[in-house]
Amino acid sequence: MNRRFWLVIALIAALAISACGAPAADMGGGEAAPAAAEEEAAPAGTGVAEFHPAWPYAPPPTGHFNTWVTNGMTLGIYRALMEPPLFMFLWADGSWMPVAGESWEWVDDVTLRVNLIQEAQWSDGSAFTSQDVVDTFSISRLLSQTVWRFLDDVQAVDDHTVDFLLSGPSTTVPRRVLREVHITASSVYGDFAQRTRDLVEAGMTNEDDEWKQLLQEFNELRPDEMVVLGPYAIDPASITESQMILNKVETSYWADTVRFERMVNYNGETPVVTPLVLSGDVDYATHGFPPATEREFMSLGYRIIRAPIYSGPALYFNHTIYPFNVREVRQALAYAINFEENAYISLAESGVAQECMCGFSDNITPLWLSDDARASLDPYTQDLEKAEQMLLDIGFTRADDGVWVDDTGARMEWELTAPAEYADWSAAAENVAEQLTAFGFQTSFRGVNFQQHPIDVNEGKFQLAIRGWGAGNPHPSFSYENDFSTHNAAATGVGASGAGSIELPGMSFDLNVSTSSVGDVDLWALTKEAGSGGDAAMQIAALDKIAMAYNELLPQIPLWERYGNNPVPSRFASGWLPEGDPIYVNSPYADSFVVIQILTGQLGPAE
Repeated sequence: MNRRFWLVIALIAALAISACGAPAADMGGGEAAPAAAEEEAAPAGTGVAEFHPAWPYAPPPTGHFNTWVTNGMTLGIYRALMEPPLFMFLWADGSWMPVAGESWEWVDDVTLRVNLIQEAQWSDGSAFTSQDVVDTFSISRLLSQTVWRFLDDVQAVDDHTVDFLLSGPSTTVPRRVLREVHITASSVYGDFAQRTRDLVEAGMTNEDDEWKQLLQEFNELRPDEMVVLGPYAIDPASITESQMILNKVETSYWADTVRFERMVNYNGETPVVTPLVLSGDVDYATHGFPPATEREFMSLGYRIIRAPIYSGPALYFNHTIYPFNVREVRQALAYAINFEENAYISLAESGVAQECMCGFSDNITPLWLSDDARASLDPYTQDLEKAEQMLLDIGFTRADDGVWVDDTGARMEWELTAPAEYADWSAAAENVAEQLTAFGFQTSFRGVNFQQHPIDVNEGKFQLAIRGWGAGNPHPSFSYENDFSTHNAAATGVGASGAGSIELPGMSFDLNVSTSSVGDVDLWALTKEAGSGGDAAMQIAALDKIAMAYNELLPQIPLWERYGNNPVPSRFASGWLPEGDPIYVNSPYADSFVVIQILTGQLGPAE
């Protein structure tokens, strides 16, 4: 990365540290915690050093231990404590914290070499070697993951050294290789990895039937347990609807560093987790708690950590439905919404309205966009008169009751869906529906189960929906990959299944676009261009085009940027780094400061 990158990261650090949480809290609605959760949770004072997180999971038989595919029990950010990445990224100074990797370097412009930790072993007793890394990336190739758009091969140099051979220079590959992929055991996945390499050697790709058959077989793989390299492993016998236990692996490389003997993870989204946080049974939670609940946390003296997340919720359109495929309609919708109101109602201080409205975080636009491009971006500040005129200009009219009627005579009556259990997204959706209805777009809100909602969106079974924009990564190309492909088959030919085998329409936004700002462009090709090569100036030129096109076309409308409002009751844990520490520039999700503090032994049992 260039020097300019780290100067801007330092600025972000200063801004984010000043925004990090003050003590806080308030009462909110929510379902009572399942009785089993309170009965099974280990009581304080038992002498067992344990950390109590909360992360949703699907218990067996839906949930399983193939962590590569849907419903694998990865536990989100806590997967790094079981199947770690090679490194974690420290945003404040741009350094890399060794995890499964010890060091890395560029051998030349297209060869990234990683030296691995030595004398480490998996929980099944097998040695950790470069073969595990090679096999991990072979499985990633089988699943057609993004990193393989930039790699030609991954080769073991010796037992503890791996070379990643790039198809061309890229400043984003370190992130994709060192952080985005979690290392898994050859003892579990090695056979599928070798069979994938055999297919590659035979000249086959994911378009061939043999590849698809292997992929289907892999998707059906169900190991009996998770073989881990990290310091904690799920106890399969402990898994219930309400919680699971992760025991320390005494033979782990980190066994003498981590200070908790076990982790008790509580299952559930915001309504279920809220009473557990209020009772102090959860040490830390990343759920999007509503403002009233946050105030209750504060009244109890809980610390609230407000780290930047570099992403947020967006209003998604089904672009196969008229008139959502008309840019002027999407622009009018943006002008009709008061984003500051929507942000505050949803997350109070932790919701911040976007300024650039270009598909990635305002925090890093000074780095990656030219001054001219940034100045050209429309913030879409609420302007009801402008929205009205735009619709009139394209032949829309109002019915006698004030509801808009399009140029075909159809009334603008829509349904907006959001994950019901995501309190912040649901609040945003409800407020958006109210604002649009008040303007004449008759919009009803319907909450959908948080596990079902992405499936509905991927299958195109929606009109309007709330899903995410952006990504917690230092380069905007990651955000655009999310914006353009996660729920959009037009980008990759697949939906968000993650497996590369199911073609799903998603929002159906065609990425070959015509614009008044940058002409005719292929947004997917530009996204790849923006993440390739070693010349930051060339990347900025590509990003300028994408940002201006995004701002004009609004494939989805970013509602606001989210900062954490993460409560830290810490009934069972102590040692948290203080407010203002640079670690809190890290996103709660992408490079979890909690995971880092557990791995380094900073966090330990309450005294």
